[in-house]
Amino acid sequence: MANRDTQSVLFPGLSDRPVLVAFDGRRMSSDGGALLLKRVDDSLGLTRRLAAVIGDRRDPVQVTHSTQELLGQRIFGLACGYEDANDAGALRSDPIFRMLLNRDPLEGTDLASQPTLSRFENAPRPRDLVRLGRTIAETVIDRLAKRRRRCPPRRIVLDLDSTENPTYGSQQLSLFNGHYGSWCYLPLLAFLQFDDEAEQYLLTSVLRSGTSGDRAGFLAVLKRLLQLVFDRFPKCEVVVRLDGGFVNEELLAFLEAAEVGYVLGLPGNKVLDRRARRWMGRARVEARRTEQTATFFSETRYAAGKWKRRRRVVYKAEVVRLEGRIARDNCRFIVTNLDATSEMVWDLYRERGDSENRIKELKLDLGAARTSASRFLANQFRWLLAAAAYVLIQHLREKMKTLEHPAPQAGRIRTLLFKIAARVERSARRIVVHLADSAPGRDLWIRLARRFAAVPT
Repeated sequence: MANRDTQSVLFPGLSDRPVLVAFDGRRMSSDGGALLLKRVDDSLGLTRRLAAVIGDRRDPVQVTHSTQELLGQRIFGLACGYEDANDAGALRSDPIFRMLLNRDPLEGTDLASQPTLSRFENAPRPRDLVRLGRTIAETVIDRLAKRRRRCPPRRIVLDLDSTENPTYGSQQLSLFNGHYGSWCYLPLLAFLQFDDEAEQYLLTSVLRSGTSGDRAGFLAVLKRLLQLVFDRFPKCEVVVRLDGGFVNEELLAFLEAAEVGYVLGLPGNKVLDRRARRWMGRARVEARRTEQTATFFSETRYAAGKWKRRRRVVYKAEVVRLEGRIARDNCRFIVTNLDATSEMVWDLYRERGDSENRIKELKLDLGAARTSASRFLANQFRWLLAAAAYVLIQHLREKMKTLEHPAPQAGRIRTLLFKIAARVERSARRIVVHLADSAPGRDLWIRLARRFAAVPT
């Protein structure tokens, strides 16, 4: 086996003189800025709380890495862009990751290997995963309640949405979904939003089989989340916002009995289309006259075949006109029990589209869709690990907003704040982490570090 310290390559012609590249930089890391993650985690107590609710059935005599260390190694790795246990195993001697897990950066036992992490991912039982999901939601709600202690929110909106998680192997419960045209899982995700704040905070993620449908397990998840919200914000108005795939009489009756507001998408049909016909005619006339998109709002009382009574349905009669394209009808419907104008109801419902951006961050930036384990429960665990990593990044993004700094998406935060070259030195008195002085996020990193109790020197 070749000596890694002497492996190098020569690039002739890359510069005005030969360029020799050697992987021999000892005590260095490419994730020096990730030290911020530890401060974020310490402020939330997230990995500590998660470790407290997951069962550890290992022989204590044989344990080298605690449950909290294994959780932290995977969660911090996902936050830094390392999706697989293979990646985390390759970083087991990285000085920064060792510091993130309260280990000496340069000496002592390495972090967990890939086989150890893989066994860890396959160890949780169903009740462990339920407790982990609940703990993530509790941690987020506790943090938000603390932040809004002096200024309680007037309205809390809960968004639940499902998404496609394509699979490319023989994973358990990976089934063919005709709507998406793929073998997949259908995770269910829940978000919380305060008043007019733009951010939608991830509460939990529940993995489901590829043919489960939107409603599978949905109502049980919603009831648990509503109870958490009621416990922390007993005097706040709560609104549930969903698309049409979740709506049925059972859901509507439950929300009305619980005195919860709802703004729910409703699929169109012949009856509703007929109710909106007059307003669609006006929209077409207006669109032709102005050569611009024309929109009108109205409402009706309606009951679907299995509903026990008629309810308020708000609709948008719209003709979309874009330059160079044929005019397109866009008639949409919402069922709601809110006492607000039709246009205000639509404005509220339209905001749910931002949850798609949060889902994309989870899947693309946090590796949530990397469900390559053969066991279904292991893949559910991976979604929860990615959710925990996202909770840390959302908390960091929240601090960025307090500094009146633009709050970018997770991938940009990683590049700006975590991916900073570092050299670690240790003396008898202290550990010094030298970060690249050309890091584009240097000034922001320092300001954020001070928000997490770092002391200027």
